[in-house]
Order: sequence, then C-alpha cells, then structure tokens
Amino acid sequence: MIKNLLLVICAVGLFVAAMQREHTYGVNPSSTQGLADSVDAETGLALDPNFTIVKAQCTGCHSPKLILQHRFTRDEWLSKIRWMQRNHKLWDLGETEKTVLDYLAKHYAPNQAAYSRREALRNVKWYKLEK
Repeated sequence: MIKNLLLVICAVGLFVAAMQREHTYGVNPSSTQGLADSVDAETGLALDPNFTIVKAQCTGCHSPKLILQHRFTRDEWLSKIRWMQRNHKLWDLGETEKTVLDYLAKHYAPNQAAYSRREALRNVKWYKLEK
C-alpha cells in the first residue's frame, strides 16, 4: 500500500514539476496547439497539447532519446509499455495511458518515406576490377 502511494506521489510530483517548468518559460499546454510540428528544446520531443503528460510519464525513468530513436505503431507502443510494466516496474499509467499512446502514435509512428529503398538499378554494365 505504501509503495503504491509513493508511486502516485512521485508521478504527481513529476507532473507538477513539468507544469511549473513550462509555466516558468511561458509555455502552457493550451498554447502549444499550433506548435505540433515544433520540438521541445530540452527533450527533443514533439510539442503537442499532451506533451507534458508524456514527458512526466516517460522521462522520469529513461531518456527521451529512447522515444526519438524508435518508430512504432500504436499496438507496438502499447506492447513496449506492457513490457516496461512487466520487466522494469513501470507504474500503471491509468487514464493517461490513452493520452500517451495517442501522442506516441501521432508523432512517433512508422514513416514509410524514411525507410524506403532506392529504385533497383537497371541496365548496369558490370566490370571486374584489375589488380
């Protein structure tokens, strides 16, 4: 019971700290709606109305670079969350889980253009290199 209470207190503390930091720098979640294509200078994460919730839930345990380097579908992000809950004691995200998944699926989904290959070579005349 005390463990759960401490986890809730820590999560709320992280959320409040993130909100205070954004308030200090003149940014609040409602003003970021037009900045969806921008990124946060501190974390590199996409700015969005749900940015502070994602930052509070995710960066308390790991670097935002772990998010930035991956591109997953919504189901794959959910499986990563479940894996962290099973293996790394990630707390239950509760009502914020949908918000976190919406954010990740919107900004860090697979991008086919980024992974496309060039067109196959045609009519190539190969030759042997001489020694």
